[in-house]
Amino acid sequence: MDDQNKNLILATVLSFLVILVWFVLFPPEQPVTDPNAPAATASQGELAPAAGTTSATADTVATAAATAAAAPQPDAPRVAIDTPRLEGSISLSGGRLDDLRLKGYRETLDPTSPLVTLLKPVGADGGYYALYGWAPGGALGNDDVPGPNTLWRQSAGDALAPGKPVTLAWSNGKGLEFTRTFAIDDSYMFTVTQKVTNASGAEVRLAPYGLIAREGQPQTTGYYILHEGVVQMADGTLTETDYSDMPDLPVVETEGTHAEVVEVAENGWIGFTDKNWMSTLVPSPGQPFRAVVKYLPATNTFATTSVLPTLTVASGASAESTTMLFAGAKEWATIRAYQNERGIAGFIDSIDWGWFFFLTKPIFTVLHWLNGMIGNMGLAIIALTLIIKAILFPLARKSYISMARMKELQPEIEKLKERAGEDKQKLQKEMMQLYKDKKVNPAAGCLPILLQIPIFFSLYKVIFVTIELRHAPFFGWLRDLSAPDPSSLFNLFGLLPWAAPAQGSLLALIFIGVMPILLGISMWLQQKLNPAPTDPVQAQIFAWMPWVFMFMLGGFASGLVLYWITNNTITFIQQYAIMRSHGHKPDLFGNIRASFRRGKGAAK
Repeated sequence: MDDQNKNLILATVLSFLVILVWFVLFPPEQPVTDPNAPAATASQGELAPAAGTTSATADTVATAAATAAAAPQPDAPRVAIDTPRLEGSISLSGGRLDDLRLKGYRETLDPTSPLVTLLKPVGADGGYYALYGWAPGGALGNDDVPGPNTLWRQSAGDALAPGKPVTLAWSNGKGLEFTRTFAIDDSYMFTVTQKVTNASGAEVRLAPYGLIAREGQPQTTGYYILHEGVVQMADGTLTETDYSDMPDLPVVETEGTHAEVVEVAENGWIGFTDKNWMSTLVPSPGQPFRAVVKYLPATNTFATTSVLPTLTVASGASAESTTMLFAGAKEWATIRAYQNERGIAGFIDSIDWGWFFFLTKPIFTVLHWLNGMIGNMGLAIIALTLIIKAILFPLARKSYISMARMKELQPEIEKLKERAGEDKQKLQKEMMQLYKDKKVNPAAGCLPILLQIPIFFSLYKVIFVTIELRHAPFFGWLRDLSAPDPSSLFNLFGLLPWAAPAQGSLLALIFIGVMPILLGISMWLQQKLNPAPTDPVQAQIFAWMPWVFMFMLGGFASGLVLYWITNNTITFIQQYAIMRSHGHKPDLFGNIRASFRRGKGAAK
């Protein structure tokens, strides 16, 4: 086995093994739900921090609010939400934000399919909502502050829209007046201002909080390469907690729940992230708060809470607290703008960039810019591939030159083998001396292929995770570059009058589409730049490898397959040109004919 073929086989096998480990040893994790779990809801007492719980040394609340509320009044009035990006409503029962849909996104490619629903009321399938309130302190009790089912009245504003806030009001009948004002921008950021006016004749102590609750474990994509669950930033430290890990949080004895508390000194946020959507509580930059992640096993409820420091309000005075709530799509440009313009530290890291973040971030930045310039994400992927290949070209050039020199040394290597006979040690020593004298690095041929592995995974991460690829069309039948090629050999790519197999099925893996076939052909043609190895085992490995990869990558996102086809095509052109420039004209058609002759011989 010559060294050039050793290098190529090694690099290809390593690529195969990495992909195999990633997608076979780490299969999708399916959400597990208990069919016998009781359909219960948490009580109001579980919702807010216990009355009178204050820190021994500071004005902070000891235990955060972090559970779902009891079902609100079903016939309670609602305040409409209508913005360029969102539609929905706020229930006056609890003043909760529990009805929200994204105008720019639909469930499927069908333009008549329903809008993506983000927030849902309590009791709905997968209830998911945001709720605000005050944790009572000192002599105050839960009845003295607005609760999760308090019926508010709308005191100002009509429908919530950009530049048109709405205000809710409630009085406890004992001298405390509460207002809650909602405002929203043109995208996905709500601003919530809670105010209390004290006319009770005595000083009161209470802490403002916000919470986001989810009823039941939501259905997730189930891939280990993507985090879905709680995401929080605390003074520069990003923490991700999967739904499956929340039942393992420490038990809070006084409440019988599982919780984790983090004290944030200056900058942070906390909430839930899905693949493409997110809801996040964002205290004002520089504001200390207590972040709580909580799970209630009795109701199978997941919650995140931000509790701000306790406020002391003298009689005749008032106090207010303003926080933000992000509820919408995880658009890179939008989230980056909030980070840069509103000072939300580390907000861009709410997008799961993965282990290779140092590659995925710049790759996506360039891809996003190219898409903006070109206006087609598929063409942007092709342009990105050209840029990556241009950056790696100096290294690739050295590699191809080294491979060409290795070919020139083959006659001398064969002579060394004849002289050494069975003495492997002598052969290796003389070959290394030959490489040294001729200034040839036998390992250089596999380096560019090995460098493609982290780039491949980084681009896969970008295509799989970022919402900008969701439903992004290319040309013709490729209407969603984040999904596998929908065409199929099963119906001859639409020529036969029956549907292609469903994505993810066994038939879909066998009857692949146009893009995976082009991928296999591009790998095969690249392989034919060189004659097949004389060793029959090597020859068989080389013969099968393009078609194995073709089926293995057939279920990948078509955007990633497009990148791989483009990469193979550019590599073919580069290698052909460099080999020609060094006096070695590849006999492409001769090598193809030879492979078919061997195939016929093997068949006999």
